[in-house]
Parts: sequence; structure tokens; C-alpha cells
Amino acid sequence: MTTSRKKTDETTPQAPARAAEIVREYGPFDGAARINGVTHDGERVWAATGSTLLAFDPDSGELARTLARAGDAGTAFDGTYLYQIAEARIDRIDPATGDVLASIPAPGHGSDSGLAWAEGSLWVGQYRDRKIVQIDPATGAILRTIETNRFVTGVTWVDGELWHGTWDGDESDIRRIDPDTGAVLDLLEMPRGTGVSGLESDGADLFYCGGGTSGKVRAVRRPKAKRA
Repeated sequence: MTTSRKKTDETTPQAPARAAEIVREYGPFDGAARINGVTHDGERVWAATGSTLLAFDPDSGELARTLARAGDAGTAFDGTYLYQIAEARIDRIDPATGDVLASIPAPGHGSDSGLAWAEGSLWVGQYRDRKIVQIDPATGAILRTIETNRFVTGVTWVDGELWHGTWDGDESDIRRIDPDTGAVLDLLEMPRGTGVSGLESDGADLFYCGGGTSGKVRAVRRPKAKRA
């Protein structure tokens, strides 16, 4: 059953904005004109560039692997497999071989954005619909819908917190929202003109952010301030 959450509006209380702390930039990478989805497998950062998936070492910044797989939006990792949005489908990919093991329909039928793995489910951003949907990774069935008040790009869960990226014109931010109400609990503003396409936590103190047509991935400090 699909559960819809109340959509926020401009009157919903929102945490004050603070500047995002960009601690490192990676890329541009040879042959990668843009960065779409981003994920982290515990050791390497993976990024979808359109025609390939690439992996790099976040300590050295050196490219470790490339896979010839299409990816025009979000990327996720479940501990074993990669998941990649490719137009109107989501592919499950063996990171060792690059083989596509299964595919399911993407909930936005080609208008999807971010992708994350958490709680045994995939969480898919719906950019212009301003939604995040939880889906069954085996069937693509929608299990839950969370509404927000900004365009959704990348999506990530960390320590039970739901964060998503936004990008509208020259303005972009990373925000933590209440998954029940959509209220904004933390808001990290990126420098003007610095967009967030993909988003993934390293499970600790960093977010990895795709930089769209900059061809870069940026590491942003996850705030340690008291959380609501």
C-alpha cells in the first residue's frame, strides 16, 4: 500500500540555513562531462556519468574502476550490488563484472532523480514532483511517498536521518527533512552556482555530492550540531 505524507508549504517551520562546508573536490574525470548519481560502497565513491559508472578512491582521488553502464540519474549500493537509474528503469549491477542482473521500472518513468538504499528498500527522488518514494527493490512497487517543498535531486539516509539535495537555477542546498512531515530540520546552502545532483553519505561525517555539468564530485561536511 502506498502511504502519502502531508506536503509541506512555505509556512512550515524551517531550520535556519548555514553555509555548506566543502572539504574536497574530485575531478573532472577524463571522458566524464557530467556527474549524475553518486554512491559509496564503504571504500570507494561511485559516480554515474551518463555512459559509464566510475569508482574512485576518496583518499587519493585516483580513479579505480569504470563500468560501461548507462546512468542518467541516481546511484545506490546495498552492500553487495549497485543500483542505477537509467531512463525509465533501475538496473541492479554486479560491481565486480558490470553485469546487469535485473531491472525494475523506475517510479517516475524517466523523471526520477536521486537514489538511495536503506531499510531493505530503494528510495527514489522525484525531481519536479518534489517527492521521495520508497520502492520494493525486487518489483518496483511503491511502498511510501514523502513530500517536500523543493525540487529533489540526490537522496541519502544516514543514522536514521533523511537528507536530500535541491537544485533550482543557481541555487542548491542539502537539507535534512522530517520523513513524516517534510519539515526542514537542517539546511546546508551550497555556494551560488554550485549544484548538487547526486548525494550520498559515507556513513560518518561526509556527504559526497555530484556536481552535474561541472564534472566534479564534492565532499561536504555533515554537521555535528544538535539534531531535532
